[in-house]
Order: sequence, then C-alpha cells, then structure tokens
Amino acid sequence: MPTFTVHAPPPKQGETTSAPERFVFVRDGFHFWAFLLAPLWLLWRRLWLALLGYVVVTFALAFVLAWLGVSAQAQVPASLLIALLVGFEAATLWRWTLTRRGWKTLGFVVGEDREIAEQRFYAAWANRAVVPPAPPADLPQPQYGTPMRRGPPSPTDVIGLFPEPGLKR
Repeated sequence: MPTFTVHAPPPKQGETTSAPERFVFVRDGFHFWAFLLAPLWLLWRRLWLALLGYVVVTFALAFVLAWLGVSAQAQVPASLLIALLVGFEAATLWRWTLTRRGWKTLGFVVGEDREIAEQRFYAAWANRAVVPPAPPADLPQPQYGTPMRRGPPSPTDVIGLFPEPGLKR
C-alpha cells in the first residue's frame, strides 16, 4: 500500500498557520511519468534545481560517451538508467525541494490512493487537535535511587535471563 508524506507550506503574511487546503501529499515509490518524461515532470512540479541537475548530467553523459566513441546503441541503456533513477527518486527530489522552500513535513499516512490518504490524514489531524487534559499538579514525582553494589560478583552469579548455574533443566 502506498505511503504518502504530508507537507505544509510556510504561512502567508498575516497567517499563523498554513491553510489545510494547501497541504501537499507526496507519494513514495516509483513515478512512471517522471521516468517517461523526466524534464516535463520536473517542470510540472517546479523542481528547477533538479531539472538543472538532470540537464547537466544528461548532457555531460552524452558528451563523455560521444567523446569515448561509444555507439548510439550503447548510449540508450545509459539514458535508460538515468530515466530509471529519476523515476525512483522523483518523490525524494520533490520532498527536497519542498523542504528547501520552507515547507514543513507534518507526517506520514498510508492509503490505497491519494484521496484515501487525505481522508485518513485529516481525520487523524482533527483528532490530534483535541488537547488532552493536563494531569493534576499534586501528584508526587517518582524518586529513583541509585543501585548499590553489595560486593564483587561471585563465580556462581548469573547475569540476564539464564538459569542458575548447576541446576538441572
């Protein structure tokens, strides 16, 4: 079942907290469209630094492979590996960009799809807003003493959950 991370944007001017409608749910796992159309997916998500890194790595790899005289048929698997890497790490790149922009990670939620994950998160989030009553202040605080050693251990002492030495099982 997919896992989603929930991110809250920084509050706008005049707000103390972010509006829940602006929360973003990022699914963990492989992103097919990031694999198939990496530059467009990165543009769609506004991951500018990730797009710049993708372009630089792609052109550098193409230049090095061309400089080494590698055939076009051998360059295809290298491009496929980069596309796989982007597909697998798309959620990480998205979370990294959100964190860099000042978004806070609120938590994780599990759901079959994004809609169910949102329902579960908001239900738990609404219940979390209810503050439990504070414990009474007149309860005594526990006091712990320091353990005392009664002398050096004897050769028949047993440490842990082992049976006494010399006893039958």
